[in-house]
Amino acid sequence: MDNNKEKSSLFSRRNFITKLGIFLAGGIAGHGTSFASTPTPTAAAAPPLPWKWVKLDPLEAGRRAFRAYLEHKG
Repeated sequence: MDNNKEKSSLFSRRNFITKLGIFLAGGIAGHGTSFASTPTPTAAAAPPLPWKWVKLDPLEAGRRAFRAYLEHKG
């Protein structure tokens, strides 16, 4: 009977340690990705509202978008 108690307590400890390790690894990974995020632009960088309407050339806009896509790798 004592042997069964030891096995069940040993299993529960292993289970606890395994889940704790997974939890800690996820927390470390989540914390590490917060440093990799890009900073948000500030409101002071934008020109004041209302913005004036500008007519865009669709071909030039397409060229610039495609060039930016290639330079930033998607």
